[in-house]
Amino acid sequence: MICKKILLPVLVGSAFYLGACGGDDSPSSPVVNPTPSSVVVPLPTSSTVVPLPTSSVVVPPPASSASVPPPPTPVNYAPLATSANPAVATTQYALWQSYHFVTQEAEAATYPSIAGEFGEVFTAAYVPAGRVVWSSQSGYYRTSCSVMDAAIAGMKLRACTVSEGIGYGMLLAYFNNDFDSFNRMWNYSRAFRAYNNVKLMPWITKSFHWEQVDNSSATDADEDIATSLILMSFKMLGMGNTDAANLYLADALTFVNAIWEKEVNPTTLLIYSGDQDAWKVGNPAYNLSYFSPVAIKLFAAVDPNHNWKGVLDAMYAYMQLVQSKGTSVFPDWSDATGNAIDPNNGSAKDTYWQFNKESVRIPWRIAWDYYWYQDARAGAILKQLNDFISKKANGDPNNMALAVNYSWNLSVGADYTKNNVVSSQWYAAWCATGIAGNAAWLNTCTTGVNGKTPTNSSSSYFSDILLTMYSALLNGLFVRPAGI
Repeated sequence: MICKKILLPVLVGSAFYLGACGGDDSPSSPVVNPTPSSVVVPLPTSSTVVPLPTSSVVVPPPASSASVPPPPTPVNYAPLATSANPAVATTQYALWQSYHFVTQEAEAATYPSIAGEFGEVFTAAYVPAGRVVWSSQSGYYRTSCSVMDAAIAGMKLRACTVSEGIGYGMLLAYFNNDFDSFNRMWNYSRAFRAYNNVKLMPWITKSFHWEQVDNSSATDADEDIATSLILMSFKMLGMGNTDAANLYLADALTFVNAIWEKEVNPTTLLIYSGDQDAWKVGNPAYNLSYFSPVAIKLFAAVDPNHNWKGVLDAMYAYMQLVQSKGTSVFPDWSDATGNAIDPNNGSAKDTYWQFNKESVRIPWRIAWDYYWYQDARAGAILKQLNDFISKKANGDPNNMALAVNYSWNLSVGADYTKNNVVSSQWYAAWCATGIAGNAAWLNTCTTGVNGKTPTNSSSSYFSDILLTMYSALLNGLFVRPAGI
């Protein structure tokens, strides 16, 4: 029997004080496609769907991928580039997974000193499990994310996972029909929520281990996990597996209700950045990359008890306000009046007014809404972004103008112009702005996105997962399940 040690969190609510961005320690210019490292997180030993044990509440999908129906022919989708190629996106996903996804079984060999205690959190109800590996840490989380006896030297500082990565990973697994990885990441979220008695996933966790890092939430991750569960519920219905559909939906609604209770401003209906009171008092700092229009539309479809349409309308109006008050790009953080603001959490003091490491996610979320629903508000926001960058780049998405982190308002702060490469996630983000009407731009840059590959550096978590997500969207893997 394992005797659980008592460990106090380093700092209660530190997701506010230090930020929950799962990306870069140096926010300005992550390296594009560095030379791959020899450190590879192993793939699961089998590519087949691993059924969850009978003790689990999950009803597994069919055991054979041959029984999974092909995706339906897209209907009423916005047009993608003529160079869109789903096979490329699938290949990129497999490569991303081989670098950044690890199963509990494989992880035990990497961290033998803590592996014996994995069962404290991951009881029989929550296995098999898998996680998305975060980047190496050199700052505040270095200690929490280090296991000194790591079997692979480069993994010593990569024991942590952020909830953002689980949300992205579940979406990617869903769109790639990877049921095994989807269920493993779902179990990862379920186990930590159950162990810590919380309804929203802790934003940062340590491997598969009980040791607490920070149990506060990050709203974007909560939205993405809930969205992936809703999508999987609809997919299971389409496959005739009603029991599984109900189980996925029940957990999705746990998130949806908790998001409403803890992460929505009840007065303005704007989306807070997390569940901590520090995000809600005084002059709150809002993060527009945490607004997922598709998520909110799906929440409205499955939860008639809350005013999700009001949230959608409020967030789109707020987004348009912020964009109208500046240069056309968004600041990483803004207040309720639509002005750039330092969130005072230590993550953005020198960048908060720039279209930077937070905002790089905005084009994906808005382009997704436009691709599925052609929401006029999404189209207007994307067009304004694309007009801005097209002018800067002389109509060429391969121009170095895409390397700049542009200022929302030059009277607040300058552009960041020192990047000497166009990072892969930024190239893909600017590419996605063309989906609302700039076909020439979209055709050229989709070819460019398809020429990029995820890498396996110790700091490439954020760039790799965003490149893979953007590629899945731009290449047509984002297929709506029947019924939505």
